[in-house]
Amino acid sequence: MVTELGWFYIGGMTLLFFFWAYGIVSFLLDLKNVIIPKTRQYVRGRRRLKQQEEEESEREERERQLY
Repeated sequence: MVTELGWFYIGGMTLLFFFWAYGIVSFLLDLKNVIIPKTRQYVRGRRRLKQQEEEESEREERERQLY
């Protein structure tokens, strides 16, 4: 038979388990809905800036060759 202290221990561990599981699920949902989309947006922006810099340098090089 489980003593009163045992019931408190089991109840406390069950409660802590649910908070632990909730934290993991919240973290995974944040990854899916916030962190991954923002990272993709950042990478797209960096690629776009790099492409614009390359196009501008090519344009300047063509202008130099014309003169």
